Amino acid sequence: MSGHNKWSTIKHKKGKADAIRGKMFTKLIKEITVAAKMGGGDVAGNPRLRKAITDARSNSMPADNITRAVKKGTGELEGVAYEEVTYEAYGPGGTAILIDALTDNRNRAITDVRTTVNKKGGKIAEPGSVAYLFQTVGQIIVPVGKRSEDDMMMIALDAGASDVEREDDVYNITTEFGDLWAVREKLEAAGVTITDSKIAKTASLTIELSGKEAETMMTLVDAIDELDDVQNVWSNFDIDEATLKALEGA
Repeated sequence: MSGHNKWSTIKHKKGKADAIRGKMFTKLIKEITVAAKMGGGDVAGNPRLRKAITDARSNSMPADNITRAVKKGTGELEGVAYEEVTYEAYGPGGTAILIDALTDNRNRAITDVRTTVNKKGGKIAEPGSVAYLFQTVGQIIVPVGKRSEDDMMMIALDAGASDVEREDDVYNITTEFGDLWAVREKLEAAGVTITDSKIAKTASLTIELSGKEAETMMTLVDAIDELDDVQNVWSNFDIDEATLKALEGA
């Protein structure tokens, strides 16, 4: 079982709902703004913007907020200029961590990331030290429902997906980086219910953690994700079933 895949479902169990929603809105607004700046404000010709707006709507973001974020990106409204930055780090047990940020202040962003990583049991890595382990892909999450894995595999491959993996009560469908939206549309046309879809970074090898190392890793990744400038955190750790259940009940 992939502990990192499960991390997002348990990381905020004890958090305040309003604080979580506020943090999510901030991330989504940044993503919409940057997507519109890079690819224009027309969702028909900008898959990244289409995905960002879809995510915003699924998280109940008001339409006015979405419109303002798009206009700030296209320059129709004055707004903050964000730039994309990726940081690399090591976690417990030699695990690799990639940190994607959108920031208007690179010095603040790296200071916050470095301080948090060092404080929570990790170590900042030199550029290129761990990035080579990761591949950028599309990921689509589908509830298992009544479909067998063979049926889901056939439907997904026909839609252009690369692979299908069952994990508990969901199917994790992988696509090529540029095929995410096209595959999603074909799956929806085939009557498949989609829980989530995103551009993700998956590792070519994983490291299983247990006990104290697993606990430290979960705390570290969660702390990084809470930083204002951080959009996504990717890692190559796995957690065994017993440890994961213990952490979920903590």
